[in-house]
Amino acid sequence: MSQNIFGSDSGPAVPGGSVAKPLVIALLALLASRYLSGGQKQQDPTPEVSRLPEPTPGSTADPSPGSVLDGLGGLIKQFQQKGLGDAIDSWVNRGTNKSVAPDQVSVALGGDVVDELSRRTGLSKDQVVTELARMLPNVVDKLTPDGRLPTQQELMRLMS
Repeated sequence: MSQNIFGSDSGPAVPGGSVAKPLVIALLALLASRYLSGGQKQQDPTPEVSRLPEPTPGSTADPSPGSVLDGLGGLIKQFQQKGLGDAIDSWVNRGTNKSVAPDQVSVALGGDVVDELSRRTGLSKDQVVTELARMLPNVVDKLTPDGRLPTQQELMRLMS
């Protein structure tokens, strides 16, 4: 039985573990593709959604550490730029994780990201932001055990 940042078959490390992995991986992959393509600089994000590559079969099951790391960095930037730096800093740093409300997650990520995650996961937009508000503090905390972004090698160990 394997144990990783999302838990194991017998017990998820984050609440809603069965939903957590595909939703968080889709979020991190989506943010990685946007940040790597420079999408964060555009005023109108709508065209970015149509240019996102479709996930290849199996890609959500085995994300590359590089894409997760890029997505994590993008996630942190998104929250900081939307005035939620205190919350995300509490997730990265040691200590108690501050909670966020679903509407704060929606604002931080933007409607285009929430729409795309809803489409990719089959969850409603409300379900997406509710699940992310519940899971992100724990997932980011687990991905940053030393109070910083992990290296690719460290991330590979965390994900295995």
